[in-house]
Amino acid sequence: MKTIKQTKKTIIEKSKKIKLLILDVDGVMTDGSIILDNEGNEFKSFHVRDGHGIKMIGKAGIKTGLITGRRSKVVDIRAKELGITDVFQKVYKKSEVYKKILKKYNYKDENVAFMGDDIVDIELLKRAGLSAVPADADEEAKKHADMVMNTDGGRGAVREFTDLILKSAGLWQKASGESLV
Repeated sequence: MKTIKQTKKTIIEKSKKIKLLILDVDGVMTDGSIILDNEGNEFKSFHVRDGHGIKMIGKAGIKTGLITGRRSKVVDIRAKELGITDVFQKVYKKSEVYKKILKKYNYKDENVAFMGDDIVDIELLKRAGLSAVPADADEEAKKHADMVMNTDGGRGAVREFTDLILKSAGLWQKASGESLV
């Protein structure tokens, strides 16, 4: 069951202020596995519904950015497919990049939804206006998120989060083209 530390009313209020979704990659957009072949090529698996959620959130006017500690060409490829232009890789201090993104768009913490999964994400989980972690996130990270998704990283957690934001902010119909009635 999804663990929500906020009331439904609070989630709705927070969601209406979101203008930017920032995601970690490994453990959030992927299941956290790092697959290397004999030539050192790296492979990652992304869930198609997570990608669709990112596309829908963009259709609703919410930007998406990625901040990850690893560097991988496949992340650039996936970001390009999804129309994500704010991609920061091999980041050791995520809060510094986070501040730069906010400054670039003149946003405040309350305008950001963030999903991370590990202790390196705690600062942003605490700082973002709305924060979430996948079901299989590190236990310490879970303590600092507004909510814990039902699904694991790389298995639909991003889509679950984007759907929640879109529905709570009243943007579902705009993003999906369907009525909730």
